[in-house]
Amino acid sequence: MKTRLFPIVIFLVSLAITSCQPKKEADQRSIPIDVLKDKIAGGWAGKMIGVSYGGPTEFVAHGFTLEDSIKWKPAHVNFSLTEDDIYVQLTFMMTMDQFGIDAPAKKFQELFAKSGYKLWHANVQARKNYYDSIFPPLSGNPEFNSHADDIDFQIEADYIGLICPGMPQTANQIANKIGHIMNYGDGVYGGVFVAALCSEAYFENDLLKIVEYALRSIPAESDYSKIVNDVILLYKQYPTDWRAAWKELEAKWASTDLCGAGSSYNIDAKLNGAYIVMGLLYGEEDPQKTMEITTRCGQDSDCNPSSAMAVLGVMKGLSGFPKEYREHVLAISDSLFINTNYTFNKAVENTIKYAKELTMKNGGEASENRLQIKIQIPDPGPPEVSFPKVIFDRRVTVFEKGAWEFKGNWLTRMKEKNDPRDRVSGITGNEAIFTFEGTGVSIAGNWDRDCGKADIYLDGELKRTIDCYFHYCNQSPGNTNLFLTTNLPEGKHAVRIVVKGEKRSESEGANIYLSEAVVYKTADKANEGFKFSFQK
Repeated sequence: MKTRLFPIVIFLVSLAITSCQPKKEADQRSIPIDVLKDKIAGGWAGKMIGVSYGGPTEFVAHGFTLEDSIKWKPAHVNFSLTEDDIYVQLTFMMTMDQFGIDAPAKKFQELFAKSGYKLWHANVQARKNYYDSIFPPLSGNPEFNSHADDIDFQIEADYIGLICPGMPQTANQIANKIGHIMNYGDGVYGGVFVAALCSEAYFENDLLKIVEYALRSIPAESDYSKIVNDVILLYKQYPTDWRAAWKELEAKWASTDLCGAGSSYNIDAKLNGAYIVMGLLYGEEDPQKTMEITTRCGQDSDCNPSSAMAVLGVMKGLSGFPKEYREHVLAISDSLFINTNYTFNKAVENTIKYAKELTMKNGGEASENRLQIKIQIPDPGPPEVSFPKVIFDRRVTVFEKGAWEFKGNWLTRMKEKNDPRDRVSGITGNEAIFTFEGTGVSIAGNWDRDCGKADIYLDGELKRTIDCYFHYCNQSPGNTNLFLTTNLPEGKHAVRIVVKGEKRSESEGANIYLSEAVVYKTADKANEGFKFSFQK
């Protein structure tokens, strides 16, 4: 027989509205424990419902809105038990369980890196950085992580807001520590913003105000802040037409993702974060409408409705969701999320525990029946920019004559007949030289179990020794960044890759695989001066 920690009583909705008002004391506000529990349960349930809703559409639509029918029913919430949107952030909660709420960032990176599940983009680079002895905050720095602005931390940060009810500055501090494991700049701000949305939603029932309050947690100068403000502007211009707003937003921001440079694919935190906000504002507090709009915006369309629904769940509480939603969440409330020792029930109970701990740590009070939370004003700190004014120019495969020069014996690997994949060498002293005109370049190749080390020279100067060995969780990332440099002086440059013929003891070889170079240029005024159609 499954336990049930949350009596489904509709009066909690009105109770939440009336009892979450600020205390008479100007610097505190109060929330009853039963209302807190309902809101925390709503936040976790929202994550589960949202990710199950959008799961089948992930990256189906990029560069256009999803117009196909979305075949979802509440029983599909059980799919959330296998979603990385949930189990990665539960790994961070497990780190706090083991090492305390103030555990250093390196401990969070360690448990995350040693977890048994696959990772992608900024996360997988952060894992590799751990095994290459590159620890936070450098592990998320653009110098060591070409995915610094990607969505990774944004989809993993909801729990930080959940454990910080009405404490956006505390959420900000935790998010900055953990976010720099895998991200930087706008990539970190995505997680800070989502955490702030959840934190602010405990005491505010106006979604526009929640968004505006959450913006106080990130620098106003950041592109992330600018794109969210653009969504607010577009919402006011097109209050009943989210597709019109989407088109305007797409025209301005769709090409800003370096990870998907040269394509319509966009896993950048800020564009996907803008879709979260669109779902919240145009969803009009209706869970079904919120999920549908956020999902139809496209791109990372399982993560985005998951984050939007977490915010809506905190605001409304579990009791504010439709009965069928609640019943299907509670039906699996004792089931384990894969790769964790957490269930829904345990997540709610431990979130309450950490919320009490953080309340007291930050000058508030926690009794058996109520939290008295000291009001916080967030301080976003100085702005970070991962890739200032860097834009995509072109891709150059290793088979393009004139741009690449290979010295020594480099073999060609084939995908299939007449379709070359990459070039490879493990012989000491063999060289590959890429010459280009631009202000930045990414050299791409493979990480694998038979890879070794190479020295990277830029314009004749040794910049770094890279180690391409990777054999974790049965992953062998292909065509991934091996070396990135940006903000070079305009003009001609050369990158020289020299095979060392050296490897770590566990590697099966000393190979270096090269597939392409991605060349960047500098925009004098990236996105500056852009006007929406109604402003012209």
